[in-house]
Amino acid sequence: MRVTLPFFNRPTLEVLEDLIGMVLVRKSSGSSATGIIVEAEAYRGEDDPASFAFRGRTKRSERLYGPPGRAFVYLTYGQHHMLNIITEREDFPAAVLIRAVEPREGIAMMVKRRKTDNLLQLCSGPAKLCQAFDIDLSLNGIQLYSPKSVLLIEERERPKNELAWRPRIGIREGKDRLWRAYVKDSPFVSYK
Repeated sequence: MRVTLPFFNRPTLEVLEDLIGMVLVRKSSGSSATGIIVEAEAYRGEDDPASFAFRGRTKRSERLYGPPGRAFVYLTYGQHHMLNIITEREDFPAAVLIRAVEPREGIAMMVKRRKTDNLLQLCSGPAKLCQAFDIDLSLNGIQLYSPKSVLLIEERERPKNELAWRPRIGIREGKDRLWRAYVKDSPFVSYK
């Protein structure tokens, strides 16, 4: 089932919680790669010291202020792509970083892109999943709710999962905020 724009235009932590269990879909050349989102973390507002928006509106943070339901793809360390989903209202900087997915369809394609056949290592981290799903800067700003999009979020039959809430990973400040959620019993998460 297609997720619509109002889903993303809500408080970031609600969107984060509801994204867990949804399906990330990447269409390419007549085939698709899909995976169930099992881990994500939130970045919200100019008062969040871990957010790109902490210093206000800059060239790098501009996409965070855009309309909800769009991808914010950026490079970290000049080489690793990261996929975020813009949330809340336009002109308010908020997003959810997709940290890990459980691969479902297009696994052979993911193995080739990642150069590993270890299923648990294909998408167990934000850079790994972007490599496996062929997500790069060309997808920055794409609508994630349009059925015509090559990258989208879908709601399918979702298992009831127990979530764990922990501090975000790889940040220096803002560790007191338990804004990372993951499926407790999933072997596909990046870090427990």
